[in-house]
Amino acid sequence: MSVTNTSGRRKTAVARIYLKEGNGTITVNGKDHKEYFPTLPLQYIVNQSFTVSELVGQYDVTVNVAGGGVKGQAEAVRLAIAKAIVELDAEKKPALRAKGLMTRDMRMVERKKPGRKKARKKFQFSKR
Repeated sequence: MSVTNTSGRRKTAVARIYLKEGNGTITVNGKDHKEYFPTLPLQYIVNQSFTVSELVGQYDVTVNVAGGGVKGQAEAVRLAIAKAIVELDAEKKPALRAKGLMTRDMRMVERKKPGRKKARKKFQFSKR
């Protein structure tokens, strides 16, 4: 029984997963995924790659995730699972790509510039 390991990223969240054949349990940072991601939309995001590729309940996933917020972490896990599925069966890639699950979302917070309050906010200018 081989273990497939991949990583997924979203904003500043990084997820490393270990995928192996099993009964469909997903463990995130030592907790069940339903405990770690308590809301239904986040649980849907995590399971979306399995649903699209019709592999629900066939693989066990162990996830280490860090950084970012809860939604960014869920989407990083989704990308990592999709990459692992493609590594196992390349014929699933078109279905995953059509749903946008193979694309890494590169958007990040813009850095604060020196001399300004925020990234783009400028001081008020009044002409007297």
